[in-house]
Amino acid sequence: MSLPKRDGVHGRYYLIQKPDTNPEVLEHADQCIQDVFDGTAKENHSGYPVVVRNQSGTPFLPSQLLERYLSKLPLKGFPYEEAVTFCDALRRLVGWREIGHTLGKYVKHQVQERFFEIGENEDYFSPFPLCTAWPELRPEDVDENLLRFTCYVAVCYTVYGASDNTIITEHYLNLVSQLRPDMVKQLKTAGSGKLPKDIQRRKTEHFTASANDVFAAIRITARDSTEECYTEILDYLCAVLEQEGFPRSYSVEFRGKEKRYLPIPGLPKKGVNQLFACAVQHPNLHPAMERYARLAMREYEWYQNLADEACAIPGSFAVFALGLEGEPWALLVAEYLDLCDDEHSSLQEKFLHALIRKFGFQTWTLGVLVRGALSMQWLKPAKEFRSLIANVESLDALLTVKRRFSAYLLPEEDKDPKFRAIAWQSLLWAIWGPASENGGSKAIKTAPKELRERYQEIFR
Repeated sequence: MSLPKRDGVHGRYYLIQKPDTNPEVLEHADQCIQDVFDGTAKENHSGYPVVVRNQSGTPFLPSQLLERYLSKLPLKGFPYEEAVTFCDALRRLVGWREIGHTLGKYVKHQVQERFFEIGENEDYFSPFPLCTAWPELRPEDVDENLLRFTCYVAVCYTVYGASDNTIITEHYLNLVSQLRPDMVKQLKTAGSGKLPKDIQRRKTEHFTASANDVFAAIRITARDSTEECYTEILDYLCAVLEQEGFPRSYSVEFRGKEKRYLPIPGLPKKGVNQLFACAVQHPNLHPAMERYARLAMREYEWYQNLADEACAIPGSFAVFALGLEGEPWALLVAEYLDLCDDEHSSLQEKFLHALIRKFGFQTWTLGVLVRGALSMQWLKPAKEFRSLIANVESLDALLTVKRRFSAYLLPEEDKDPKFRAIAWQSLLWAIWGPASENGGSKAIKTAPKELRERYQEIFR
């Protein structure tokens, strides 16, 4: 039997919540759910809305897949570990905003409305009504793992949601605390309890630190600014990230006496910036910084305490600090740029501007710029770039890159002539901006007369 015509918006996906949904479509939806578990499902955000496809290519809305999955779970003997595994896999695939509302509805219907008397909102500004646990409710009436799942959803709103979502977190945790106050207290003080004690909290002569795997937070306070202090801090950060259960998206909150930040205009002056700006002063610590960066860097994961407009993948500040030390770190920077999400990450643009300003256009900096130009949509040039490129050495370096352009592309990129052309044009745009259009006619026209021949060869 062939599948019926898609009934979603613009025929982009199948609806699966109608009572008369075609049984074969539901089979494909269940296969898609299993593919999410197995890591073989694919997402497509090229159009609206985002869809998830199973191995057969059948598309569904992430929210409806999640609703279908949750609707089949028992409320007694709730499979907490399995549910968290599925939700985490789906979040990594499509992003929190595609599933957060559905999870919130589930908590509202299966916990808030089943176990609480719902009153009026406390005031006009309160987004939630006053909820009081039913006085006749017995402990055995509420499944412990369902409450644990409620805590998981609550924490996700803080870890992955917008900054104001902490209100939702507090509301859900308040519900659970009325039934199991010990559960909420444990989450706030020790996380899941799975981290080793010396990772949960560490105190030495040089620093104090704590890590909470549930709230995906690492807090560090430096007691001094010595090399020994930053050595211990970097060792601790790496030890945290080596814990299998610690989230890949997390926040690093750092406080230190030395108020130093990376020399990159526009970079948020957060503690994580301060930490690596201080640590990079000690050459002996550079290998430890690289180790942290390689443990931290993950595609589609983020530092959670940065504003949306300054979002960055974990490891960004360590990479930026090392990158500004020069050519020995070019490979690390290139690998980092290849992980940046071109739709969400933009801090790398500020770093690349600072890198070129410091070292100029050399073969190695241009190689980094190739990967940077491919890491986001149309990397904008800094104002100084036109003057920095206008010399024999810089133009010759660019011509060298042009002749060996395959060396700067990934093998799968190099196989596609169209991609090669786009990649080269993206690099030219990152240097000259709009003046690189129309065969660089404007850039050539305004070039110094003695350099014009080189400009023509670059744009040919």
